[in-house]
Amino acid sequence: MKKFKNILTLCMALAMLLSCIPAVHAAEVPDATINYDNSCSLTIWKYDWTNAVKDGVWNEDSFISTGWRESYVEDVLGDAVRYGDDNDSPDHSLGNGQTSNGYAIKGVGFAIANVAIPWTFSESANDDHPDYNLTKLLYAFNKADTAELLAAIGLPDGEGRYENADYMATWPGAQPMALTEYDPNEFWFYESDVLNKAMASALADNSTVVKDALETYIHNHPNTIYMDLTDNNGKTIERNLEIGLYIVVEDSVPEMVTSTTNPFFVSLPMTTVSGNVESASPEGGHFWNYDVVVYPKNETGIPTLEKQVRESMKDTGNNNGTDNINDGFEHNATGSAGDMMEYQILSTLPTITSKATSLTTYNFYDTISAGLTYNKALKDVKIEFFTDANCTDKVATWVQDDGRFTVTYSSDDRHMTIDVTEIGLAEINGTELVEAVTLDEGENVNGKLYSGYSNYTVRVTYTATINSDASFVYGENGNCNEIVLTWRRTSGDYYDTLIDDCHVYSFGMDLTKLFSDVDAETAEDTGMYKHVKFKIWNEADGYWLTATRNDAEGVYYVTGHVTEEADATIFYPVTSGDQFGKVIVKGMEDDWYTITEVETANGYTLLKDSIYLDIYAMYDDDRICDIYSKDVLGLLQNDPHYCHGKEMALDLNDDNVLHLTNIPQKYMEHNLLTAYATVDGNDVTMLSDNGSENAEAPLTIVNTRGFDLPQTGDTGTMWYSVIGIVAMASALGVIILVSKTKKREDVAQQ
Repeated sequence: MKKFKNILTLCMALAMLLSCIPAVHAAEVPDATINYDNSCSLTIWKYDWTNAVKDGVWNEDSFISTGWRESYVEDVLGDAVRYGDDNDSPDHSLGNGQTSNGYAIKGVGFAIANVAIPWTFSESANDDHPDYNLTKLLYAFNKADTAELLAAIGLPDGEGRYENADYMATWPGAQPMALTEYDPNEFWFYESDVLNKAMASALADNSTVVKDALETYIHNHPNTIYMDLTDNNGKTIERNLEIGLYIVVEDSVPEMVTSTTNPFFVSLPMTTVSGNVESASPEGGHFWNYDVVVYPKNETGIPTLEKQVRESMKDTGNNNGTDNINDGFEHNATGSAGDMMEYQILSTLPTITSKATSLTTYNFYDTISAGLTYNKALKDVKIEFFTDANCTDKVATWVQDDGRFTVTYSSDDRHMTIDVTEIGLAEINGTELVEAVTLDEGENVNGKLYSGYSNYTVRVTYTATINSDASFVYGENGNCNEIVLTWRRTSGDYYDTLIDDCHVYSFGMDLTKLFSDVDAETAEDTGMYKHVKFKIWNEADGYWLTATRNDAEGVYYVTGHVTEEADATIFYPVTSGDQFGKVIVKGMEDDWYTITEVETANGYTLLKDSIYLDIYAMYDDDRICDIYSKDVLGLLQNDPHYCHGKEMALDLNDDNVLHLTNIPQKYMEHNLLTAYATVDGNDVTMLSDNGSENAEAPLTIVNTRGFDLPQTGDTGTMWYSVIGIVAMASALGVIILVSKTKKREDVAQQ
């Protein structure tokens, strides 16, 4: 009995073990054939494969597309905590106010159309298969409705069709629709292998042309279904679809998508496909799947944006006045009041691979500080396009009023919008190239997969002038000039921005004039300062300063410079508030200056030598520009998903093989300027101006009296009087003596 119990226990254990092994068996007969009463669904999940691969969390080569919902894909890509996510936040909020859903891409649109009917074809033995009758699955394409589709993938006029099906006089068997009422001559019949090979080959030859053609085709198809845009999880689904062969085209994308998924065919339903070890898909080839799920990939990237400035060469800027983007252009520049400042905005255009990724908005919103003025009258805003990042290979130049962009100014003249028009966008997108461009239509030096000016560098230039008044901020606070780039692709509600800035600085001097034996107030009251004059020479650039005095402020504002001393401004000490004898000059760039006293009050000695004032601007290691934190409209310039910090951004190495657009992003962090000064080689503590530190260099000039000559009535002058009287008496005596002698001679002659 005990032996029997042991055997029974062993059998039960064996039965339990066998029950854990999945059964592998053929499908039931009803599952092995298409049930035409069933409806189908198509689900698409969109993930940022570019960054997933870059971050090392995904290897697309190991993924097998089965048409089945693969939860492990969603777990890895949808629930991932990406670099840059706030790990302490349960919703993975980003530093820029967005919410992370792993690598999910929101806002992608797909258009689908049922273009062919699955059809079971049977034929008798023939020359191709003499020993057996043949039955196979073909897809019937209506010749009139799908001619453009087939031509786009390299199968024009029925090329590559299964020609034996051309001779069928009737439609055999049960079909998904009453095809017996159609003339078989209205259809071309294709095997799936031929269709897949043709699509792959056409895309490999010129994906841009093929994508454009298929996007145009599906937009013109009368029965196209536009799926909802992908949601926060990157998902979109279309239910209650009829059985058939569908063309799927990604026709609208949000701003960061650089390359759309290649158009593809999907059969609804489709036969099951075996997946990898992590797959939930049943074993392939067993039955029909009516709810197909796909995970097509997108590549992503964003443009770059950088704004720089330099002093114009004509205003003795430290550059050669060339168009070289590295000729003196920096994030910071100094200039004197009245100087013209030249700005350049550099931006890498996004990748454009088809009409779906074309740009529908590309504009620059420029904000200039109150201390500068746009040179609107010059109409000098210019946009140039280059094939390279160093801007050496130019392909096009746009100027104002040529219709490719507009320039508008705000009512306070502090904002300028440069908006690329539809004409300009057509040129950028490659749909309309002007004669001036030597490239053939659709050609791009970066490769045949790109359209128009895809990945080219845009350079925008314009000028502004430093105001000669108190509107300019003097000192290390500087004058910020911001730029915001807004771009939008075909998914209308989705756009993004980048932001950058540059700063213009200028400084000044605060000279105090004193007399050694008279207090300043007395000197003012007695008009002594009216006789004191200075001239200022820029030793570094070789010019005399010109300036205008604001009498209400008691401040001289630099207006320009001259080469002739006769044209130089004469600076007089003035009363400024409760301070006397002030020569305050604002609007001096960092340079070396010679200050010469050319006249002083009567009885006082001029300075023996000129005074040497040196103003130096330098980077402030303790102050980093925080402009990027202001980008609340979209991604940050240094977006944590696109840039892993300074070190990662500069280490491009293996990332280049991914052909990523601006991945990693160029690290844009830069420091602000500060200043210090010396007077005759001695360090001085610079003064602040309206809250801006290190704005003005202080110096004091003291005149002493000259040596006194003896005054009238003194002993010394008495001798001069005595000598004068004696001389006059002697002269008078001589005259009298001569007169008497003359008289005697006249008498003697008589």
